[in-house]
Amino acid sequence: MKKLFLISFLWAGFINLNAQTVKQETAKDPHAGHDHAKMPEIKTDESLELKESEYDFGKIIQNKPVYHYFEIVNKGATPLTLDNVTATCGCTTPEWSKEPIAPGQATKIKVGYNAAAEGPFEKPITITYNGNNTKQIKIKGNVWKAPAGAAPVNSSVQFLKQQLL
Repeated sequence: MKKLFLISFLWAGFINLNAQTVKQETAKDPHAGHDHAKMPEIKTDESLELKESEYDFGKIIQNKPVYHYFEIVNKGATPLTLDNVTATCGCTTPEWSKEPIAPGQATKIKVGYNAAAEGPFEKPITITYNGNNTKQIKIKGNVWKAPAGAAPVNSSVQFLKQQLL
């Protein structure tokens, strides 16, 4: 019985030692034990370059539309096509050309925003191009409500109007 216990103990120690050696080899080479021929190659399309990816309108007046133009450049070797430009809500309206962009050429995406609610906002806009590639741009700002009613009468303006007559 003692021999059986000793053999089991030694066997468990051998397995543990072997597992630690494999773990150390994997830590040194993260690709150890992997068949590189079977690993899929991840491709990224960097043909669309954004001059800026975010624009801050700052303070804007509620219910008064504002606009910004995002410039993009085709850094690829083939024409670039903007398939779609979508916003997350109806208050954000992107406009873009459907014509292909030649290599090295630039175009602009017009993004309009008309705020109905007061307070800070942040709206992502997704650009889908060349089939299934995407990039994201963002607009943000803070909406404030203009005071109700007309501006108060300015007595200086009234005085000047009388002088001109």
